[in-house]
Amino acid sequence: MKNQRRNFIKKALAGTASVSLVGLFPGLFLQGCKQKANGNQLIMKKLTIKEIPHKGELGLALAEQLLESNAEFQYIETINWTEYPYKPDVKFKIAYCRDNILLKYYVTEENIMAKETKINGDVHTDSCVEFFFSPKKDGAYYNFEFNCIGTVKLGYGKERANRVLTNPEILKQIQIKSSLGNQPFDEKTGGHTWEMMISIPKECLSYDENISLKGLKARANFYKCGDNLSKPHFVTWNAIVTENPDYHQPEYFGQIIFE
Repeated sequence: MKNQRRNFIKKALAGTASVSLVGLFPGLFLQGCKQKANGNQLIMKKLTIKEIPHKGELGLALAEQLLESNAEFQYIETINWTEYPYKPDVKFKIAYCRDNILLKYYVTEENIMAKETKINGDVHTDSCVEFFFSPKKDGAYYNFEFNCIGTVKLGYGKERANRVLTNPEILKQIQIKSSLGNQPFDEKTGGHTWEMMISIPKECLSYDENISLKGLKARANFYKCGDNLSKPHFVTWNAIVTENPDYHQPEYFGQIIFE
């Protein structure tokens, strides 16, 4: 995916005049986008994230039970780039309990791979699910990325360039359980179904120390990718209109509201 992203960035830099027009006439730009990219209309999705009341210790097994019982399925099914038509079956559930974001992915895909074991490594090259989250209005966002055995990457910043990676010791506070286990493996073909439960404590939002999830109005997008699989794919929850695959597009995040 890095090559596709680099190509897009080069083309964007070459089109300086177009970029300035977007800033001056955003409405005109959005109207034009509605005519582009597979016929996708630019509809910003809205998602209300339920609060799950619970007192006492919240282990991952209990968190998964509570999430399963209280949240509805959401679907990652938008193909934005016709040159990558493969679409695995991907859905997720999300809620929050006290100061923990509870997130579970359900994936069925033809091929799986999990080679990356280093925290903050290139997990997007494996079979990977992602949650990009912008809690403030300044445009900065967190990119949570997990390969299918739970290796995590988390960066922070306002754009793709100059992102700051989170201290691995902080990331160890995230609780993760994958039905595929946690050991690396080469690509496997033939069709596979897997699930991943994730509990993200607010301490991992280390650039927003005093954040409160309750009542928070934020923006986010949810992704499935697999850059180095034999069937590379780039599927999103909220549509993205760019020439090439690029998930670092906060202007295309949907709205999320923590009730």
